[in-house]
Amino acid sequence: MKASDLFVKCLEEEGIEYIFGVPGEENADFMISLERSKKIKFILTRHEQGAAFMAEIYGRLTGNTAGCLGTLGPGATNLITGVADSNMDRAPMLALTGQGSSQRLHKESHQIMDVVKMFEPVTKWSTTVLHQDNIPEIIRKAVRVARSEKPGAVHIELPEDIAKNNATTKPMTPQRFRRAVADDKIVDQAFDILKNARHPLILAGNGCIRRRASKQLRLFCEKTGIGVINTFMAKGCVDMDADYCLYTIGLQARDVVACALEAADVVITLGYDMVEYHPNLWNKNADRQIIHADFLPAEIDSDYHPETELVGDLANTLWMLNQRVDNNGGLNFDTSHQAATRRTMADEIAIYKDDDTRGLIKPQKVLWDCRQVMGPDDILLSDVGAHKMWIARHYQCHEPNTCLIPNGFCSMGFALPGAISAAMVHPSRKILSISGDAGYLMNVQEMETAKRLNVNIVTMIWEDHEYGLIAWKQQNEFGKHTDLSFGNPDWLKLADSFGWFGHRVENSKDLVATLEQAFAEEGPSLVVVPIDYRENLLLTERLGDICCPI
Repeated sequence: MKASDLFVKCLEEEGIEYIFGVPGEENADFMISLERSKKIKFILTRHEQGAAFMAEIYGRLTGNTAGCLGTLGPGATNLITGVADSNMDRAPMLALTGQGSSQRLHKESHQIMDVVKMFEPVTKWSTTVLHQDNIPEIIRKAVRVARSEKPGAVHIELPEDIAKNNATTKPMTPQRFRRAVADDKIVDQAFDILKNARHPLILAGNGCIRRRASKQLRLFCEKTGIGVINTFMAKGCVDMDADYCLYTIGLQARDVVACALEAADVVITLGYDMVEYHPNLWNKNADRQIIHADFLPAEIDSDYHPETELVGDLANTLWMLNQRVDNNGGLNFDTSHQAATRRTMADEIAIYKDDDTRGLIKPQKVLWDCRQVMGPDDILLSDVGAHKMWIARHYQCHEPNTCLIPNGFCSMGFALPGAISAAMVHPSRKILSISGDAGYLMNVQEMETAKRLNVNIVTMIWEDHEYGLIAWKQQNEFGKHTDLSFGNPDWLKLADSFGWFGHRVENSKDLVATLEQAFAEEGPSLVVVPIDYRENLLLTERLGDICCPI
């Protein structure tokens, strides 16, 4: 069997459904082999970065790997931003690149660079195929590494001459394994700490959006009443309507929900990555007892030194704690401070829900209306910019993986290609992406991909004609900001040129009706909202005056 054919057969054996990408000369054999596959669909994109973001969102929503493909040289470098984003946000992904003939890799040659070394810092594993008979082992290892906790990106390079060779090996059958679980004695120690707490609190991270973990977490909170603060990545791990949901933390400034953390004597971190919200921001005095429960041991940090570490499958750890709560006859804590925090933050979220203004529209009003239009299982994707801060704070969720925010690597240009992938995974759900006018243009070319696939997505642009988040941060630190303004295209003409529907909202009272119309349209639709980012500095001022409602 030809090596490129074997490569595709191995991907089929792993259950790969999609490969997104832009092919080149050096992966021509692979593409011809892929074209004959009846199990894997190749999605041609307009840029490799868009392909990587599409593969990332597929991984985040399904827990399985999709492929993103580029050729050597610039094709590989164009992939790397999306690959790094996937890896830092714990999404399984298989990055595939072509390479020149192995006979010229040792010397100066056209487009030749060491792609494997370049990908090593942004993947869990990066390798090249040195012999065609190694392909089954390499792909089996790559997919297992990508899916294993904590998930992430892997990279395989296939040189053009190796792809042409005849192979003598066959695909390997995937063998799944059960994750290790926490030790009973350590769980007993953690439960003893919990029993002696007066004001315990849960800080839920990325690991809690796994369905089994979310289910056990909700049971645990219903049994104990312990409140949950979620990171940007953990939205929906508990229902926003539950009394124990204390909403989202993650702004660098002190926010309302920080009050509950400050009152806690024991903090249980669940599936928490420090990259989500560094402990220096919530435990700088290292004066709280911390119970760390995650798939992996805690990262070493002077502000994060857990007293107990429950290392193993997170859902199983929560199940073990639930068993101990039942056997103990329940637990009794003082949660009055949690209720006060929830009431205050709920008022913040609803502050401008009835606002009726023409011209610039307040971020809080936009997100209130978006939440009213979107159902519990519908999916919102946030790009990176000032809007991300507002979405994190004001858009709350009922279910896991219904608000997708890039948080670790935090790359702009994420939302539009991500929305395309989300619509492919969940075609019956409403898919809404929100981008700034800066981030949207970073991968605007994927509007053509969306139209070609005719996916039902709505992409919203918050227009402010500048890099708003940078302006906000510079203003806070220096009292002024550098020139960050720019021009924009005529958005409705741009939408029309790509065959999209287009809408512009000039009055806040029209937003709900416009969104409902956009979602009713067949195919992709663009909604442009002139945004009132004067609210950025007003929020900063309010956060500086927070008095904890306890």
